[in-house]
Amino acid sequence: MTASIAHALTGLFWLAALLLVAGLLRRSVLWRQGRPAAVDWPSLLAIPKRYFVDLHHVVARDPFIARAHVAVAGGAVAVLLLVALNYGLTLYWRWLDWGIVLFAALMFAGALLIRQRRQNPPARLSQGAWNRLPYSLLAFAAAMLLLMLLPAQPVAQLIAALALLLLVVGTAELVLGIGLGGPMKHAVAGLLHLAFHPRAERFSGERSTGLRPLDLDAGDYGVGKPADFAWNRLLSFDACVQCGKCEAACPAFAAGQPLNPKKLIQDMVVGMAGGSDAQFAGSPYPGKPLGQHHGAPDQPIVGQLIDADTLWSCTTCRACVQECPMLIEHVDAVVDLRRHVTLTRGEVPNKGGEALDNLQQTDTVGGFPVAVRYNWAIDLNVPVLQAGQQVDYLLLAGEGAFDMRYQRALRALVLILKHAGLSFAVLGSEERDCGDLARRLGDEATFQRLAKENIAQWKTLQFRHIITPDPHVFHCVKNEYPAFGGEFQVLHHSQLIAELLQQQRLRLKEVLPDASLTFHDPCYLGRYNGETTAPRAVLKGIGIKVVEMGRSGMTSRCCGWGGGASFTDIPGERRIPDMRMQDVRESGSSQVAVACPNCTAMLEGVVGDRPEVIELAELVAARLAD
Repeated sequence: MTASIAHALTGLFWLAALLLVAGLLRRSVLWRQGRPAAVDWPSLLAIPKRYFVDLHHVVARDPFIARAHVAVAGGAVAVLLLVALNYGLTLYWRWLDWGIVLFAALMFAGALLIRQRRQNPPARLSQGAWNRLPYSLLAFAAAMLLLMLLPAQPVAQLIAALALLLLVVGTAELVLGIGLGGPMKHAVAGLLHLAFHPRAERFSGERSTGLRPLDLDAGDYGVGKPADFAWNRLLSFDACVQCGKCEAACPAFAAGQPLNPKKLIQDMVVGMAGGSDAQFAGSPYPGKPLGQHHGAPDQPIVGQLIDADTLWSCTTCRACVQECPMLIEHVDAVVDLRRHVTLTRGEVPNKGGEALDNLQQTDTVGGFPVAVRYNWAIDLNVPVLQAGQQVDYLLLAGEGAFDMRYQRALRALVLILKHAGLSFAVLGSEERDCGDLARRLGDEATFQRLAKENIAQWKTLQFRHIITPDPHVFHCVKNEYPAFGGEFQVLHHSQLIAELLQQQRLRLKEVLPDASLTFHDPCYLGRYNGETTAPRAVLKGIGIKVVEMGRSGMTSRCCGWGGGASFTDIPGERRIPDMRMQDVRESGSSQVAVACPNCTAMLEGVVGDRPEVIELAELVAARLAD
């Protein structure tokens, strides 16, 4: 390499650095339009761990792209660091050039893999500028290889000049992409997102799935316009790489309802920066053409940037969050938008509004008299917990207690508890709804009232654990009540039954050989609480082999009830429970076990010839010895 080329590299490096800083400052101005949020500067030091462990733990689910990403990102970072050292500081040490050669070759190989993926891309990938990216990366890596390897001879100068041109093209993708919102903005925004993530506890090994409380007294009514999001949530939207893994996992999108979580995030980016969705290069919301929606930081989101039915299509199942390699929180955004619509406009579609009215007036979703909640247990002599009495377990039946079908499952659960000789009781007519549906539909005021009343009531009683067969009650009380002072030990009935079987406190009949079925994981038990083992341990404990569906465990497909979707009932091309029942059929099983009253209702609502739906407690009770 000649001295002139070395100096040209130095000049290009510092020009690129200045443009990079300018672009980052421009983007940060957009992020700072959002509401204040705490800034933990030391978390910048945690970026390497969060990148190489937490983020790549998700990316590694796709081994091909994981290898490509390691090669491209790792090679590029190493090249940039070495260029900064050797040419930015004008050291011009030849041995450092060989390091640049090594990592540029690694980057080139990774870019070839990305180009290969783009030759026949899955439908979930965005096109447009993202199709250009592999070539920009190849240009950058090839230019560095040529410049480092060319001899310092006049005949090589023309090639060196062409290599510098390639380097300018490749560098522009990064330095201009950040400020102008191109694909490579995710490189910087993604790293900052890892540092200032809205749910930093996710990186400490905790499951963080509870929604943030609104300060209603301070006038916090959710998000009505992009500037209502906290600044670090706006930053998180810019971290999206438009890989579409959320889109591929979304049950509403698969059902042809007007929701695509990837486009939802990109619409928030449009609203933050201002403009329309005409340039979006991915799959649109089903049934909604591109170019008809626009937004700005201080303009309403719902009705202008997105339609209301997009918002109400979400089942809050967290499949999108589970699959996102950039750890973006789609569901938080959806619920914050719903909160504003519900609290300020009162516009909840179909039976959603009726359900909220019932909760406000009767403390039940269906508007039932609370006195009849435990009528199904009259002949079982289930004790009602009174002040001054003490039990080990407080049983919360939830809204399933009003459903004649699910009452069979509740009766089975009571039989199991009695068979094991447990000390338990119910609240009887004093039990009110936990508020989960209200919160997911955006009625934070009703949720907080119910939560505070429940907590105050339960604190007057003496019990060690709460047990419930409803994953929504389980999640709500376990993860969301603590924000209001409600710290309780909560068990899903599958967890308790698994313990009883392990402790051999349940006497079982001789089991039939080769019994098998498939199991449907409830979203609020699996993805929300990480519990996929206990139900399978129960089935194994009673001699049943689980035949897994293609989508099971943490990748289970939603039944379609969650988030109030069964109440808002946004039409699509097909029904989500029908799709889930098809998953059951494809497993070859004639029976599907469930562990949630809502999943039971949705799957049993599938019409026509279908596998039998059996609740977990019913299976166990049927095998209890007399």
